[in-house]
Amino acid sequence: MIALSLEQIAQAVGGRLHDVPDPSARVTGFVEFDSRKITEGGLFVALPGARVDGHDFARTAVAAGAVAVLAARPVGVPAIVVPPRGKGQGGAEVFSHDEDGSAEAVVEALSVLAREVVTRLSRDHGLRVIGVTGSAGKTSTKDLIASVLSQVGPTVAPPGSFNNEIGHPYTALRCEEETKFLVAEMSARGIGHVAHLARIAPPQIGVELNVGSAHLGEFGSRENIARAKGELVEALPPAGVAILNADDAYVAAMAGRTRAAVCTFSAEGRPDADLRAVDVELDDVARASFTLDWRGERERVNLQVFGAHQVSNALAAAAVGLESGMPLPQVARSLSEHVTASAHRMDVHTRADGVTVINDAYNANPDSMRAGIAALAYTAAARPEAASYAVLGEMSELGAESVAAHGELGREVARYHIDSLLVVGESPSCRAMAREAAAGGVRTSVVPGLEEAVTQLQARLGRGDAVLVKASHSQGLWAVAQRLVAQDNS
Repeated sequence: MIALSLEQIAQAVGGRLHDVPDPSARVTGFVEFDSRKITEGGLFVALPGARVDGHDFARTAVAAGAVAVLAARPVGVPAIVVPPRGKGQGGAEVFSHDEDGSAEAVVEALSVLAREVVTRLSRDHGLRVIGVTGSAGKTSTKDLIASVLSQVGPTVAPPGSFNNEIGHPYTALRCEEETKFLVAEMSARGIGHVAHLARIAPPQIGVELNVGSAHLGEFGSRENIARAKGELVEALPPAGVAILNADDAYVAAMAGRTRAAVCTFSAEGRPDADLRAVDVELDDVARASFTLDWRGERERVNLQVFGAHQVSNALAAAAVGLESGMPLPQVARSLSEHVTASAHRMDVHTRADGVTVINDAYNANPDSMRAGIAALAYTAAARPEAASYAVLGEMSELGAESVAAHGELGREVARYHIDSLLVVGESPSCRAMAREAAAGGVRTSVVPGLEEAVTQLQARLGRGDAVLVKASHSQGLWAVAQRLVAQDNS
């Protein structure tokens, strides 16, 4: 974060100084809401939660080097206090036990501080903000964009999926005077959420990936999802650029919702797109190679990340680089050199016995599940004597559509001729997935938990087999993948 005095921070967030002997003392380090991560000169954010209250760790944070605490009440050490004004309407998990609005007050202050820092950096140092949203592929694309832009200047991007009311301002506050680009991943659980995030860090470039069925239970329809995702391009200034996926009709229609210039990309090679992928090929572990066509100029790209769906993500990242002034050869080279940055995202490991484990267990929705299954099928197809195993858990946040969506996923497993499906979990949705896959001729098992899944796989996997492990974050299925990979060193 840029250096600011406690007095300046208090003024920016509308807080009062408590137990502060020197209002001119400056925060020169990072803002953290985990007291174990505090470094000298930092600012500790005291978040009240369901299990622990950050206010209880205020003294620990100051002892570790924090200049002060951003809090909802006095804590007996130097603090900027933003008292709650009653419980609001925040829908994030952090607000679920926020009885008096303390969490909302602190998160709002964090957001205001982030806006202040981004505004100063944009005005005084030329910081450019790139917003990324979509139903699937946000984190992978964010990582690709960061790899591309880091070739021409210091770039800040969120770790993993820090893309909500807390992770977004937290990431923005990692920016410093020398930061040239902030890549902001933006998620939504409802109408207005992306617009809120865009106000915290106003983007100059907005990337719209797709409108799928993730969070369908919360939005009610794909039209509502498109309405929410399109808030990103609506936030762009006239001098900005909206980067739109021409292969998605809902995204393509967003061109009429922005004042900014429009740049389109197409993994399907649409001739009317500004940026296209042509001559796409996959290797034996589903890594794509393709020719990048930018308005007639061409360069070859050889991706190191896995899955045919990464072609579209790479095109989005390429468009950001090109619209930021990078030459096409440099963009192509940076895409070819990129490796997976976020844990448990299409992380592929081939063991000494030839078993390939595709760990894509950080999150899941119907679109990303289909992409993962396609990658598994392609990987297995290159090994005629090997078997393919899909180890799948429940997809969260699908609401009333959950059972039907999981049933369709079971049919998708059968359509791709996956040899075996191991369903981890015994919910009605998991049972529907297993039932439909079995009806399609897939050898199917249902186990209650992770240990049982590992035991079955250890007994069944043979030389050269391919395994996909995927579910929503809350299911913790990456532990299965990690156990399988760990056997390589045992």
